[in-house]
Amino acid sequence: MHSNDVIEVRELWKVIENPSSRVEILRDISFSVPAGQFLAIMGASGSGKSTLLGLLAGLDTITSGRVILDGTDITNLREDDLARLRGRKIGFVFQSYQLVPTLTAEENILLPAELSGYNGEPRRRAKELLERVGLGNRAQHYPVQLSGGEQQRVALARAFITRPPILMADEPTGNLDSANGQHVLDLLMRLNREEGATLVLVTHDRQLAQYADRIITLRDGKVLSDEMAARTVEASS
Repeated sequence: MHSNDVIEVRELWKVIENPSSRVEILRDISFSVPAGQFLAIMGASGSGKSTLLGLLAGLDTITSGRVILDGTDITNLREDDLARLRGRKIGFVFQSYQLVPTLTAEENILLPAELSGYNGEPRRRAKELLERVGLGNRAQHYPVQLSGGEQQRVALARAFITRPPILMADEPTGNLDSANGQHVLDLLMRLNREEGATLVLVTHDRQLAQYADRIITLRDGKVLSDEMAARTVEASS
């Protein structure tokens, strides 16, 4: 593992077996991600890309191989240790927002800080992030009072609240129209650049992936290609 790498994947397999069948979801995947890189993982539905993200985050069990996050081998960690590591090291953005409906926008953003014991100034940080995603006047609104684009912007702020070194995003614009999707992507990239996190984005959208520094494409559970992106597009400033 290079000293600058924050993610290392070694000979990773995910297999589901039962008495009548064996399904190889991921097959012998290896790669590393240096600090600060924006990596897009692409592939058609069923290629294994979301499963791979789940394994990187310790949300699913590995059949064989290793995953090392920011110097910690998570392969055999106990669930409580994994949960602590996720709270300190990883921010998440999901396609379906996954906001808690009974909490306000501000309370949703604060939740990871409370769960991880973040010892910064979380309330000030939450207010700052709400302003940065353009929702400073919506802090006390509940998710049902926000549009889909606004909910995803709350989810972005929540992902950054603890200043995690790694951000993982699974189809973060998948439920949004093109204008809101572009706005969320611009915010994600700008926040990521300002915060200096390593970003791993799962998408099936080639146009979205072109914003990345690097693109890994999966097909049938294997790495089809791993290439630096042309970077022909830039996020709006």
